[in-house]
Amino acid sequence: MKKRTLTWIAAAVTSFAMLAGCGAQPEAAATPTEAPKTEAATPTEAETKEPEPVVEAEPQGTAMRDRSGNDIVVPAEVNTIVAMAPSISRVLIDMGLSDKIVCSDTNTQASYGSELKADVLYMDMMAPDLEQLVALAPDIIFTSGMSSKDGVDAFATVREAGICVADIPSSSSLKAIEEDLIFIGQCVGEDAQAQELVDDMELAIESIKEIAATIPEEEKKTVLFELFTPSADYPTIYTAGPGTYINEMLELVGAINVAGEEDSQWPALTEEAAVGADPQVILTADMYTPDVINVLLTMQGWENVTAIKNGNVYMLDADQVNQPNHHVIDALIDMAECIYPEYFDESFLLRPAA
Repeated sequence: MKKRTLTWIAAAVTSFAMLAGCGAQPEAAATPTEAPKTEAATPTEAETKEPEPVVEAEPQGTAMRDRSGNDIVVPAEVNTIVAMAPSISRVLIDMGLSDKIVCSDTNTQASYGSELKADVLYMDMMAPDLEQLVALAPDIIFTSGMSSKDGVDAFATVREAGICVADIPSSSSLKAIEEDLIFIGQCVGEDAQAQELVDDMELAIESIKEIAATIPEEEKKTVLFELFTPSADYPTIYTAGPGTYINEMLELVGAINVAGEEDSQWPALTEEAAVGADPQVILTADMYTPDVINVLLTMQGWENVTAIKNGNVYMLDADQVNQPNHHVIDALIDMAECIYPEYFDESFLLRPAA
């Protein structure tokens, strides 16, 4: 912020007129018609006016708090954006702001790079190049908290450079995701579009709730949601537990999450524990295992699991289910149709506009 300092210069000029004589007495002394005067310059209005106090300019933009509770000032106009998470990039793209994204993360590049400009700069979201970010001087940088560890703000130097950094940590509930959307809309001047996305989410959720309420308790199915398929080298199943929006989604469709009573949000299950839970349906968002459905159906030791015996193993879109934005509703609808095809049908659901 620049301060202007006004320097006032006052000048006063005093002149004196004196008459002096030397030597003998003059024959006659001149009689002045007017006594000599001392003249002083009359102060001008500018010289007598008190200096006006210097007033610091107010920040240009809107003061608010980001989703992590940090005080930020969002510029009045946002024309250049950095999005350091694919979930955020997807929202901006759907709002029609892809042309304003000047930098993003490599995960965004992998999922949505074809929808962004060719000259977009990509960085590792876990280790962004802060000097480059400062040099870009974007109007706003959206972060997901993934770059900051152990309470250390990875973007501190960027904030100190006067750039607005808005943090949106990964939300753990559908309501929090809706609040994220509203926040992003406020930051980029797209409040109406953000509200429309939220309204679409709410409409789909209410439709699913109504149908799920008709499922008898004895017909409710147990479900294993997996993010990573076990192998000989890594015999662990990573899944979603309590306090996650994925667990909330399973409950919304009327299913029972076999990991819903675990102690952590993202528990690691042993194969023995997973097989012992005997899920009736297996949903996977594993994007690392080739031909993952066939791998699950043919895993040794899983032959007697109900989901395997009945062939109830389904692949969900990893981007939709793993990225906390409005597209989790698409994953929610897919979950409902996979788990309860006898209750849920596309004709009864209004899918949110993508």
